[in-house]
Amino acid sequence: MKYIYLIAYVASVLVANLLLDHFIELPFFGMLSYGTVFFAFVFTLRDHLHRYSLNFALFGIVLALVVNTICAFYFDIPWRFLLASFLAILFSELMNTGVFEKLKQHSWHVRVLASNAASVPIDSTLFTFIAFYGIFELPMMAEIIFADIIAKFLIASTIISKVFIIKSKNNDSTTLSTH
Repeated sequence: MKYIYLIAYVASVLVANLLLDHFIELPFFGMLSYGTVFFAFVFTLRDHLHRYSLNFALFGIVLALVVNTICAFYFDIPWRFLLASFLAILFSELMNTGVFEKLKQHSWHVRVLASNAASVPIDSTLFTFIAFYGIFELPMMAEIIFADIIAKFLIASTIISKVFIIKSKNNDSTTLSTH
Protein backbone atom coordinates (compact mmCIF):
# COMPACT_ATOMS: atom_id res chain seq x y z
CA MET A 1 0.00 0.00 0.00
CA LYS A 2 2.86 2.39 0.74
CA TYR A 3 3.95 2.42 -2.91
CA ILE A 4 0.40 3.08 -4.07
CA TYR A 5 0.38 6.18 -1.86
CA LEU A 6 3.80 7.15 -3.21
CA ILE A 7 2.72 6.80 -6.85
CA ALA A 8 -0.55 8.64 -6.17
CA TYR A 9 1.36 11.43 -4.44
CA VAL A 10 3.86 11.92 -7.29
CA ALA A 11 1.11 11.64 -9.94
CA SER A 12 -1.10 14.18 -8.14
CA VAL A 13 1.72 16.72 -8.05
CA LEU A 14 2.39 16.16 -11.77
CA VAL A 15 -1.27 16.42 -12.84
CA ALA A 16 -1.70 19.52 -10.68
CA ASN A 17 1.26 21.16 -12.42
CA LEU A 18 -0.11 20.27 -15.85
CA LEU A 19 -3.48 21.88 -15.09
CA LEU A 20 -2.44 24.82 -12.94
CA ASP A 21 -3.10 27.51 -15.52
CA HIS A 22 -6.66 26.40 -16.35
CA PHE A 23 -9.28 28.07 -14.16
CA ILE A 24 -12.91 27.80 -13.15
CA GLU A 25 -14.48 31.14 -12.30
CA LEU A 26 -16.47 30.61 -9.12
CA PRO A 27 -19.92 32.17 -8.77
CA PHE A 28 -18.69 34.05 -5.71
CA PHE A 29 -15.20 35.36 -4.98
CA GLY A 30 -12.46 33.22 -6.48
CA MET A 31 -10.76 31.60 -9.44
CA LEU A 32 -10.12 27.89 -8.92
CA SER A 33 -7.34 26.20 -10.83
CA TYR A 34 -8.07 22.70 -12.08
CA GLY A 35 -4.63 21.86 -10.69
CA THR A 36 -5.81 22.76 -7.19
CA VAL A 37 -8.30 19.91 -7.27
CA PHE A 38 -5.44 17.46 -7.72
CA PHE A 39 -3.07 19.31 -5.44
CA ALA A 40 -5.59 19.12 -2.60
CA PHE A 41 -4.91 15.39 -2.52
CA VAL A 42 -1.15 15.94 -2.29
CA PHE A 43 -1.07 16.96 1.36
CA THR A 44 -3.25 14.08 2.54
CA LEU A 45 -1.36 11.57 0.39
CA ARG A 46 1.92 12.82 1.83
CA ASP A 47 0.46 12.42 5.31
CA HIS A 48 -0.16 8.77 4.41
CA LEU A 49 3.53 8.50 3.46
CA HIS A 50 4.35 9.64 7.00
CA ARG A 51 2.70 6.50 8.33
CA TYR A 52 5.65 4.55 6.96
CA SER A 53 8.39 6.93 8.16
CA LEU A 54 9.62 10.48 7.97
CA ASN A 55 12.34 9.36 5.54
CA PHE A 56 9.74 7.77 3.26
CA ALA A 57 7.70 11.00 3.27
CA LEU A 58 10.81 13.03 2.44
CA PHE A 59 11.70 10.53 -0.29
CA GLY A 60 8.23 11.09 -1.77
CA ILE A 61 8.71 14.86 -1.77
CA VAL A 62 12.10 14.58 -3.50
CA LEU A 63 10.77 12.03 -6.00
CA ALA A 64 7.86 14.32 -6.89
CA LEU A 65 10.26 17.20 -7.48
CA VAL A 66 12.54 15.07 -9.69
CA VAL A 67 9.66 13.59 -11.71
CA ASN A 68 8.11 17.02 -12.21
CA THR A 69 11.41 18.52 -13.34
CA ILE A 70 11.90 15.74 -15.90
CA CYS A 71 8.29 15.96 -17.09
CA ALA A 72 8.53 19.75 -17.43
CA PHE A 73 10.70 19.20 -20.50
CA TYR A 74 8.36 16.62 -22.03
CA PHE A 75 5.09 18.47 -21.31
CA ASP A 76 6.57 21.92 -21.91
CA ILE A 77 5.62 23.23 -18.47
CA PRO A 78 6.83 26.84 -18.24
CA TRP A 79 9.86 27.25 -15.97
CA ARG A 80 8.14 29.82 -13.77
CA PHE A 81 5.42 27.24 -13.03
CA LEU A 82 8.03 24.62 -12.25
CA LEU A 83 9.92 27.05 -10.01
CA ALA A 84 6.68 28.08 -8.30
CA SER A 85 5.74 24.44 -7.76
CA PHE A 86 9.21 23.51 -6.52
CA LEU A 87 9.43 26.36 -4.00
CA ALA A 88 5.82 26.03 -2.85
CA ILE A 89 6.25 22.29 -2.35
CA LEU A 90 9.59 22.75 -0.63
CA PHE A 91 8.36 25.29 1.92
CA SER A 92 4.80 24.05 2.42
CA GLU A 93 5.74 20.37 2.55
CA LEU A 94 8.53 21.05 5.03
CA MET A 95 6.08 23.05 7.17
CA ASN A 96 3.49 20.31 6.82
CA THR A 97 6.01 17.62 7.68
CA GLY A 98 7.31 19.56 10.69
CA VAL A 99 3.84 20.09 12.15
CA PHE A 100 2.78 16.52 11.37
CA GLU A 101 5.86 15.06 13.08
CA LYS A 102 5.58 17.41 16.08
CA LEU A 103 2.05 16.15 16.76
CA LYS A 104 2.92 12.44 16.88
CA GLN A 105 1.06 12.01 20.17
CA HIS A 106 -2.22 13.07 18.53
CA SER A 107 -4.56 11.09 16.29
CA TRP A 108 -3.92 10.94 12.56
CA HIS A 109 -6.83 13.21 11.63
CA VAL A 110 -5.71 15.92 14.11
CA ARG A 111 -2.20 15.72 12.67
CA VAL A 112 -3.53 16.01 9.10
CA LEU A 113 -5.83 18.94 9.85
CA ALA A 114 -3.18 20.83 11.85
CA SER A 115 -0.42 20.25 9.31
CA ASN A 116 -2.73 21.29 6.45
CA ALA A 117 -3.77 24.41 8.36
CA ALA A 118 -0.11 25.42 8.58
CA SER A 119 0.99 24.46 5.08
CA VAL A 120 -1.93 25.09 2.71
CA PRO A 121 -1.86 28.92 3.02
CA ILE A 122 1.92 28.89 2.50
CA ASP A 123 1.59 26.68 -0.57
CA SER A 124 -1.26 28.62 -2.16
CA THR A 125 0.24 32.06 -1.53
CA LEU A 126 3.81 31.24 -2.52
CA PHE A 127 2.81 29.32 -5.62
CA THR A 128 0.36 31.93 -6.88
CA PHE A 129 2.77 34.84 -6.46
CA ILE A 130 5.66 33.08 -8.17
CA ALA A 131 3.60 31.53 -10.98
CA PHE A 132 1.36 34.47 -11.80
CA TYR A 133 3.12 37.67 -10.69
CA GLY A 134 3.19 40.01 -13.67
CA ILE A 135 0.56 37.93 -15.47
CA PHE A 136 -2.42 38.65 -13.22
CA GLU A 137 -3.22 41.73 -11.16
CA LEU A 138 -3.10 41.43 -7.35
CA PRO A 139 -6.92 41.21 -6.94
CA MET A 140 -7.02 38.25 -9.36
CA MET A 141 -4.16 36.56 -7.47
CA ALA A 142 -6.07 37.11 -4.21
CA GLU A 143 -9.07 35.35 -5.77
CA ILE A 144 -6.87 32.43 -6.83
CA ILE A 145 -5.28 32.14 -3.37
CA PHE A 146 -8.68 32.31 -1.66
CA ALA A 147 -10.21 29.63 -3.91
CA ASP A 148 -7.12 27.41 -3.58
CA ILE A 149 -7.15 27.48 0.21
CA ILE A 150 -10.89 26.85 0.48
CA ALA A 151 -10.82 24.01 -2.08
CA LYS A 152 -7.80 22.31 -0.50
CA PHE A 153 -9.39 22.40 2.96
CA LEU A 154 -12.74 21.14 1.67
CA ILE A 155 -11.17 18.26 -0.25
CA ALA A 156 -8.84 17.31 2.62
CA SER A 157 -11.74 17.45 5.09
CA THR A 158 -13.86 15.28 2.82
CA ILE A 159 -11.07 12.71 2.51
CA ILE A 160 -10.50 12.69 6.26
CA SER A 161 -14.22 12.34 7.04
CA LYS A 162 -14.55 9.48 4.54
CA VAL A 163 -11.60 7.68 6.14
CA PHE A 164 -13.18 7.99 9.58
CA ILE A 165 -16.65 6.98 8.39
CA ILE A 166 -15.16 3.86 6.80
CA LYS A 167 -13.05 3.13 9.92
CA SER A 168 -16.06 3.69 12.14
CA LYS A 169 -18.20 1.31 10.08
CA ASN A 170 -15.40 -1.29 10.09
CA ASN A 171 -14.97 -0.97 13.87
CA ASP A 172 -18.75 -1.28 14.40
CA SER A 173 -18.93 -4.41 12.22
CA THR A 174 -15.90 -5.87 13.98
CA THR A 175 -17.47 -5.15 17.36
CA LEU A 176 -20.76 -6.69 16.28
CA SER A 177 -19.14 -9.82 14.90
CA THR A 178 -17.12 -10.47 18.06
CA HIS A 179 -20.16 -10.44 20.39
